[in-house]
Order: sequence, then structure tokens, then C-alpha cells
Amino acid sequence: MVGIRFDKLGVVIAAIAFYACLAAPFATFRANRIVPGEARSLLEALPPIAGGALAAVIVIAALIALLRTPLLLRLGASLVALIAIAVLIGVAGSFLTPEDNNYARVSPAHGFWLLLFAFMLLLADVLTRLALSPWARILALLAAAALLGLLLASGSWDSLSILKEYANRADSFWTEGGKHLTLALGSLAAAAIVGLPLGILCHRVAPLRASVLNVLNIIQTIPSIALFGLLIAPLGWIAANVPGATALGIRGIGTAPAFLALFLYSLLPVVANTVVGLAGVPRTANEAARGMGMTGRQRLFRVELPLAVPVILTGIRIVLVQNIGLATIAALIGGGGFGVFVFQGIGQTAMDLVLLGALPTVMLAFAAAIVLDAVVELTCVQKNGGPS
Repeated sequence: MVGIRFDKLGVVIAAIAFYACLAAPFATFRANRIVPGEARSLLEALPPIAGGALAAVIVIAALIALLRTPLLLRLGASLVALIAIAVLIGVAGSFLTPEDNNYARVSPAHGFWLLLFAFMLLLADVLTRLALSPWARILALLAAAALLGLLLASGSWDSLSILKEYANRADSFWTEGGKHLTLALGSLAAAAIVGLPLGILCHRVAPLRASVLNVLNIIQTIPSIALFGLLIAPLGWIAANVPGATALGIRGIGTAPAFLALFLYSLLPVVANTVVGLAGVPRTANEAARGMGMTGRQRLFRVELPLAVPVILTGIRIVLVQNIGLATIAALIGGGGFGVFVFQGIGQTAMDLVLLGALPTVMLAFAAAIVLDAVVELTCVQKNGGPS
């Protein structure tokens, strides 16, 4: 008789899922947006049939994760559990909110977040073991985004507090989202325009390399809030004393210091990865190009940079994910972005308002990491001459 075999990661996933289902609150009810909440367990937060069905789905999915089961079964269990949890938290919002009460708030409690974490961990583990191609990972991301969009468009989450916060700030949400992306992508573009030539120069001129990288390392060690603050005074002086600076948007507070700080933070990964990528180009490739009569410029653009692209893109991936997160801090100096909602929520002790700013930031960073990881892998395949 073959003994029962347990999956090592599945043991952790099952433990988290069982705790979240049996001991942790699934939702929190508050009479209004700022008073302390009352915790509700999974069975208390849902109608009896829905609560029992969700508990059964969680238990079965956790058992599938616990045991060494086929990958497709684990994939199906994680997807069913995640969809059930996401749909039924909206049902909990409607169930717990009294009729004709515009002040009551229902929020997901930590049991909900633990369940999401457990089954997303199971899903990530399955996708890793399946070794999906880069295009398959991008398609999976698009499918997840489409499902989330359908869930939001269906209105099933409208009774949750975070959607009520969004409804009160819909216009400003998209405005601040645009500012957030402008800061993250704009500073990345500026860092690439400056950092790539600087990295090439550091690769070619060895004495310059150490000095430049040391300066950029020092900038990287300055805390973000401190760097934002340090830039206020010089930019304020420029705005006051340089004709036309204000018209260009240069001010002591606002977008300018936030953009400049993110740009400075972005330089080190771009420059360092450019240097490392060019240094990793095989000597034989350069010698072959030289033997063909290529000039230094031709070797750079036709041989060295194409071979260094995967490493350079890895640096750009680091910068983009970093900047999406750091752009949240820009709200402290009037730079806008999703951080506006985070700090407003902290000031008002309204945690759902904090989530309105934090969740889009996390999802953007997660999506950016998946897409750029796929792009890096595709460039590696093309570099090695395999099928793309």
C-alpha cells in the first residue's frame, strides 16, 4: 500500500487556509468608515448556504494542496478557490450591510487576505512547475486582469467599503493614477536616456567607472523621504531665480522634486547593468567583429549592445518595479499619485482608503515584473538563437 505523500509547500498553504477559514475573521462590519470594526467569521459573514459552500471549497482545495496531487488538479483547485473567495466577499458585503444604510462599511478582514495569499501561492507554485513560456505568462496575466475587470464591472463588489471610497473619488482616482504612471515611467525613460550612454562610457573608461558607480551608490543609500526633502530647497531656488523655470513645472514641491528623486534612484540599476552586460559580452564575439573590419561604433551597436540587452532589461525591470512603489511617497511633497489616498487614509484612520491607493500600486508593480521578466526571457531566447 502506497503511503500518503505530502507536498512540502502544500503543508504551509493548507495550514494558512485552515487557520483563515476556521479561526480568522472573513469580513469586518463598521457602522461608519472610521469607527472600529466588528469581526465576522466566514460563516457569520455569509448566508448559510454560501458560507458552507465556500468553507467546503476551501477545505477541499487545501487538502489538494496538502497532498502530492497532479499539477492540473492543483491548478484547478487554486483557481476555483480564488474565484469563490473573490465573488463571495462581495456577497458578504451585501449580506452584512443593512438596507438603506449609506454609512455602514464592510471590509475584507485578515482571514480573506490570508485565503487569497494561500491560494495565490498555490497558483504561483503550479505555474512555476508548469514552466510556462513567456507568452503564456503574459496571456495568464491578461486573463487575470480580464476576470478582475469583469468582477468590478458586474457590481458584485459595490457594497464593499473600498468600492464606496472609489465611488466618492472616481475622477481623482484616475487623475492620480495618471500622475503615478507618469512619475514611474517618465523617470524610467529619463534614466534610460541618461544611464545607457553613461554605462557605455563607464564600460569604455575604467577610471571613470568606479567614481560614477560610487556616487550613484551613495544616492541609492539616501532614504526616499530624505531625498525628496533635500531636493525641495535647490528646486525652490531655481524656480525663484531662473526665468522660465516655473513655466516648465520646476518648483520646490510637487512633481519636479519627485520626478528628479525617482530619476536619481533609477540611475544606479541602469548604469550598473549596462556595465555588467557589456562586460559579459564574449571576447570571441568582439574579436570576430573586429576581424570583419567593424569599427568600434559598429561593434557597439551590432554586437555588444544586442548581446547585453537581457542584462540591461533586467536593470530596467528593477527600476520600473522600484519606481512604481517609490512614486507612492511622492504624495508627501505634493507630487500626486496613488500615495494621495494612502496618506489621506492614514490621516483619517480609514484603512479602506489606504487600500484604494495601495492595491493598485501593488498590482501595477506585480504586472510590470511579470511582463518585463517575460521580455527578458524572450530576449535571452533570441540571443541564444532559439525559437521566440
